Amino acid sequence: MSDKESLFSSKNLSLLRDPLNNNNPITVQVLGICSALAVTVKMEPSLVMAVSVAIVTGFSNLVISLMRNAIPPRIRIIVQLVVIAMLVIVVDQILQAFAYDVSKQLSVFVGLIITNCIVMGRLEAFAMANKPWPSFLDGIGNGAGYGAILVIVSFFREILGSGTVWGYKVIPQSFYDAGYMNNGLVILPPMALTFVGIIIWVQRSKNKKLMDNK
Repeated sequence: MSDKESLFSSKNLSLLRDPLNNNNPITVQVLGICSALAVTVKMEPSLVMAVSVAIVTGFSNLVISLMRNAIPPRIRIIVQLVVIAMLVIVVDQILQAFAYDVSKQLSVFVGLIITNCIVMGRLEAFAMANKPWPSFLDGIGNGAGYGAILVIVSFFREILGSGTVWGYKVIPQSFYDAGYMNNGLVILPPMALTFVGIIIWVQRSKNKKLMDNK
């Protein structure tokens, strides 16, 4: 029982919860913005990208934490990049095998997970100084926090820009007959930054601690 409590202690669980809100990698740490702009036109690729980043971040944190005492400081970045690249290749191959259409939509952005600031940032800031289990939870938590923003942004961009949710038409034809039109501007990358900005504003309006930090 004590082992279970230590694995899922409040301190460890906070590693999963904090990145969803108070320490979100996109809205608080302002990392991973580029992919948030690029892959959020539709919900399906956004969710797949989110899961991919969470897997890579979680397992790269785990591997680096296991190896941290054996990695010479002068080559730690190279070792981290090799581990990340290996995991990204595995994720990319799985997507091509089981979700080829989504893989094509994501194009090069899965490969660019290698350069995602969130992944490298968590390795340097957490995995290199902590034990494997907390490091794994930290990676999954930050991946989930990143993914939550992607899904929220993609929901509004898809429904306003295409009139669909997850590819299914949700705006009645009668609306279009009455003159409603999809907003093509929402599909353009700059609008993703606008939605991220709105989320940041709402989050900081509700959380005075984030405002005080600024």
